[in-house]
Amino acid sequence: MIRAVLFDLGGTLHTSSSPPGRELWFARRLLERLEDYGISLEASPEALAASLSRNAEIYKQETQLTLRELPAPEIWSRYYLRDYGISQDLLAPFAEELSFLYDYERVRVMRRPHLAETMEALHRMGIRMGVISNIISTSVVPHFLREYGIAGYMETVVTSSETGIRKPSPDIFRIAEREMNLPPEELAYVGDTISRDVLGTRAAGWKCMIQISNPSIAHRDVGLDPEANRPDYQIHDLSEIPAIIARENSR
Repeated sequence: MIRAVLFDLGGTLHTSSSPPGRELWFARRLLERLEDYGISLEASPEALAASLSRNAEIYKQETQLTLRELPAPEIWSRYYLRDYGISQDLLAPFAEELSFLYDYERVRVMRRPHLAETMEALHRMGIRMGVISNIISTSVVPHFLREYGIAGYMETVVTSSETGIRKPSPDIFRIAEREMNLPPEELAYVGDTISRDVLGTRAAGWKCMIQISNPSIAHRDVGLDPEANRPDYQIHDLSEIPAIIARENSR
């Protein structure tokens, strides 16, 4: 029987987009915030936007191999701002703030339809809930959950930034199991990617994997056979989840 459902955040509880001009707007925002802390980059917003995009992709590709999340000061010094020679020690006092801004403001996010209604329906069914998320900020997931009005439903929030472990490593799922005090056969996971969510859930041996559609992340799953890595269920709306759990638990 499935006793708990855990969710990915980005692409699952909300979707994101980058409208024209958004990357340049964020580069200006970042330059201003660095100036507030006495760091003046010799870079135009256009140069910083291009550099940040390039270096963030380098970091993401490396983490896909290592399945490790680095501490925020190291991420910003060694990767995101690597072209500007800023030390980790200098960035350490406010690196988490930069990470929060990166995850909260860099792209436009929109909560999924029927988000709160789905959580309430699962709660009424007696299903426990939580979050497992790959994210560089330690504070942004709780912030989003409060903003969306669903923080009270979540018994645990397990993030790569807190644990140093990234999906699809089963180790991050093991942490969630211990915090929920539930075995894999009583857990379901909802996510949007094959590369992180489907593969991670399968590696952890969880009872049920539900993949929600998100065309904007197709590039993250290039090279992976969707037929060979099928979830148990594919959905388009969060509101489909309660019926799936009820069906699984009636078997």
